[in-house]
Amino acid sequence: MRYLLIALMCLLPSFAFAGEAKDIADDPVMEKRMILLAEKVRCLVCQSEAVSTSHSDWSNDVREIMREKMKAGASDQEILDLLVERFGKSVLFDPPVDKETAPLWIAPFALMLLGAVALFFKLRKRQTEVVSAELSSADAQRASALLGDADERVQSPNKDSQA
Repeated sequence: MRYLLIALMCLLPSFAFAGEAKDIADDPVMEKRMILLAEKVRCLVCQSEAVSTSHSDWSNDVREIMREKMKAGASDQEILDLLVERFGKSVLFDPPVDKETAPLWIAPFALMLLGAVALFFKLRKRQTEVVSAELSSADAQRASALLGDADERVQSPNKDSQA
């Protein structure tokens, strides 16, 4: 009886997860094609995760749409066009350059150029703000006396111990 209970406990986890298996296509070639295509599509629920690796319900639905369209004979570009039509260009990891997405492509370079110009003017302004200080003769004598004492201490550090 004890062994039967242990055997049932070992099989229980496999029954619990049996309904959670992912839907995969019958054709492994088509499934591989779907996964490669799903790597180009961004999950809109998960930030910056590909549909091929996401576990969200939205990604599962998109993968199912891809499988259905592939079975119907649609090309990869037709499937991507359908997804862009339904969800917008933000669904693609590599959106095309056009008038809608141009700010996304130009912004990093524009910000870098703007930062370089700001740095250039800041450094020029800083260079003109440097004031040259003139020492009075009393301050110069005091500084040389202090530096002279420091030089003597460095040359003979054990002066007090020898006397």
